[in-house]
Amino acid sequence: MTQETRRNLTRQFVEGLSVEKGEPAWMRLHREHCLSVFEQSRLPRFGPDLSQLDFTDLSFYARPVDPVQRWEDLPDEIRRTFNALRLPEAEQKALAGLGAQVDSEVVYRSLLAEVRAQGVIFASMDTAVREYPWIRDYFMKAIPPEDNKFAALHGAVWSGGTFIWVPPGVEVAVPLQAYYRMQTEAVGQFEHTLIVAEPGSSVHYIEGCSAPRFARSSLHSGMVEIFAKEGAKVRFTTVQNWSKNVYNLNNKRALAHAGATVDWVSGSLGSKVTMLYPTTVLLGPSARTENLSFTFSQDGMWLDSGARALHRAPDTTSRLISRSVVQGSGRSVFRGTVHVYPQAKGAKAHVECSTLLLTPDAKTETIPILNAETDDVELGHEATVGRVSQDQLFYLMSRGLSQAQAMSLIVNGFVSPILKEIPLEYSIELKGLLEMSFEKAIG
Repeated sequence: MTQETRRNLTRQFVEGLSVEKGEPAWMRLHREHCLSVFEQSRLPRFGPDLSQLDFTDLSFYARPVDPVQRWEDLPDEIRRTFNALRLPEAEQKALAGLGAQVDSEVVYRSLLAEVRAQGVIFASMDTAVREYPWIRDYFMKAIPPEDNKFAALHGAVWSGGTFIWVPPGVEVAVPLQAYYRMQTEAVGQFEHTLIVAEPGSSVHYIEGCSAPRFARSSLHSGMVEIFAKEGAKVRFTTVQNWSKNVYNLNNKRALAHAGATVDWVSGSLGSKVTMLYPTTVLLGPSARTENLSFTFSQDGMWLDSGARALHRAPDTTSRLISRSVVQGSGRSVFRGTVHVYPQAKGAKAHVECSTLLLTPDAKTETIPILNAETDDVELGHEATVGRVSQDQLFYLMSRGLSQAQAMSLIVNGFVSPILKEIPLEYSIELKGLLEMSFEKAIG
């Protein structure tokens, strides 16, 4: 497949990609169907302006290196990047398994022997599609291609990603992680993450994302599907620091059955445009979900994010909490949606959004949608917008802190309810990224 072919989003390209990956026939047909849906779909009619996103300037598949079994076998440039991100250290000290993807392909994956002995599957999505035929029952069943244009695009050209299957009753004691890096200019990255947690199991998965700054824009359009069966517990944590020329347009959705718990935790500090609204469908009685998110928008960035909880069963619970920080001419929008269906009697939901504006030009919007089709429900919403207190800033600077240090301290306090939910190693990374962002912005 030539580089020119990889820029032409045609049926021939989609078929060739499927053949190159050695996929079963059902996946090739699925890709072709998704391409047809994509061609007939329109861009979102709400949110950020996507008119500058040029699909003809994107490479839909890029394979910079071949997969390896050891860090030492990776090319020097990629290994230096991963070392700077402390991935080998995290793998040794804090993780049960680690996967790393550059552009379109997974280049490294490991899993602790004791976790493998529990029967846990932690594989690249490409491998899983070839080796586990039953995955067809789950792939894009939570998010069908007809859902939106970028779901359809993802289904046509997806590559890489992670498949996790946790057997009934198995608890994975420490997190699994995947790290996604865009290394090539004007590339599209379309990893697919699929987690199936069988009844009574539990797992925590962490994804990290980053990209260097290039002259031409790139697109990240990954997909996450979570199936939490009866009594299962799944936590999905994202630490994202895309560069300011990346369009981050993702789809994430979980199906939670009776007594299951699905939690989303995210920290987002980058991208030119983000549109991301993790959704949990509460299908069974007493299912629960919590979404805790933190965004930091700077000059030229529009972070349009939020969460959705769809209550389809009685006695279900949702909690959607957001903290946003906006600096310079950045823009932050929070869309929190709760829908309670008639059969979801006894449902409880709370939506909360707080925004801290650091500069006069900073912009923010809160768009809550609370729909209840039954009277037997408890719904709550609160939103606050504030600015940094000059008195606070003056006091901290009078104690010897620089303006950037003082601002960082105030912001860290503001987002602490989210940071404390992120594992220590990653919350420290987020704090460091915040401090660097303030230093660059202030001087």
